[in-house]
Amino acid sequence: MTDPDPLFPLAFRWGVATAAFQIEGAWNADGKGPSTWDTRAHRPGGLAGGATGDVACDHYHRLTEDLDLMAGLGIGSYRFSVSWPRVQPTGRGRWNGRGLAFYDRLVDGLLTRNIEPLLTIYHWDHPQPVEDAGGWAVRDTAARFADYAEGLAVRLGDRVRRWLTLNEPLSVMHAEMSGPPGPSSREHGLRVAHHQLLGHGLAVPRLRAHVPGADVGISLNLAGMTPASDRPDDVAAAARAEAYEDRLFLDPLLRGDYPHLDGTPVIEAGDADRLLIAAPLDFVGVNWYAPARIAASATGVFGYTRVPVPGADTNVLGWPVVPEDFGALLAWLRETYPELPPIEITENGYPGVDELDATGSVQDLRRVSYLRTCLSQVRAALDAGSDIRGYHVWSLLDNLEWDHGYRPRFGLVHVDYATLARTPKASYRWYTQLVTTRKDGSPCSG
Repeated sequence: MTDPDPLFPLAFRWGVATAAFQIEGAWNADGKGPSTWDTRAHRPGGLAGGATGDVACDHYHRLTEDLDLMAGLGIGSYRFSVSWPRVQPTGRGRWNGRGLAFYDRLVDGLLTRNIEPLLTIYHWDHPQPVEDAGGWAVRDTAARFADYAEGLAVRLGDRVRRWLTLNEPLSVMHAEMSGPPGPSSREHGLRVAHHQLLGHGLAVPRLRAHVPGADVGISLNLAGMTPASDRPDDVAAAARAEAYEDRLFLDPLLRGDYPHLDGTPVIEAGDADRLLIAAPLDFVGVNWYAPARIAASATGVFGYTRVPVPGADTNVLGWPVVPEDFGALLAWLRETYPELPPIEITENGYPGVDELDATGSVQDLRRVSYLRTCLSQVRAALDAGSDIRGYHVWSLLDNLEWDHGYRPRFGLVHVDYATLARTPKASYRWYTQLVTTRKDGSPCSG
């Protein structure tokens, strides 16, 4: 199997991505307050295997080692998130100087190594006091979020030019939908979605006010919806899935209105909110792992369900492994949204078990194959006219995979959770070679 065509654009950004809760540890160190995920993890039966983020990869105390691992890759971009409760423990008012100092060190360490920061303001771990006040189900959280974003811009905006407001608001919506399937669950989820977008819209002008020349985007998890059959009910279900997932955030961000089903917007929003949400973006972050096959369902909250992809292998998380379908999603974006700003691939990765072998190495060749095929799809999309500016592997390190605990491993670097030793995998070496041979390649054709 050959590597993808080496002719990526000269300015194409190669990077890796992480998130604060999944790697930092130090859950109550130096003035950090509890996050909603700390609370969840500390409850009996909270996360698989009794996992917590108390230590995680201990990135907070091993920052220099991890920065050097990034430098060894030769990447030019590092996507990370700030832990809101680390820098503003109550989610309003007082800032924690020791927490902010950690991100000063992180940003300065990146710049010293010629790696550009790509800062995600919110990657799911809001302060517990924000949740106690209603979380994203209440409108006030959007205002709190905008204040928080502005504070980060004031502190870090002299060194950070590239910002993502939210990571995967769709995932947050699904996680916060409560109760049995039905109207109450659906209405709650859509309220959470709208308030996240409102927070984004309020934050964008504040970022621009404090960071002249800022590049501001948002990171969305998109799948690409295909009906499970040509039966009318499955075709209609796939259209609903597209409206409630892939288009739920893109339409208001890019077109100023929520998608319509049967002539009615899936979320009713006032003109002022819609105008705020549609603040111009410099780029859209795309997170992609697997395609979706959709069938009608009488029990699904929105009237549809995901079904297995015929003939596809599945990974440790049960996701279908069909990297060839990444190109279909990129084509759908190109054809559906001619107004789409440049794309940045902000996450793309493969979960494995990834144990050390007798020689102390990890031969994660399935990950290499998956990433290689995904990149060939990116390359083909560039040739077809997609404006894709960068690609970030999820993830630099094995880490805490949220509800799934520590068993699924996404990293280019293996982490021994008992000793916290880092061991670069075969995929790390492959990506290093790819980055160092492609980042100075010839411009793509067209």
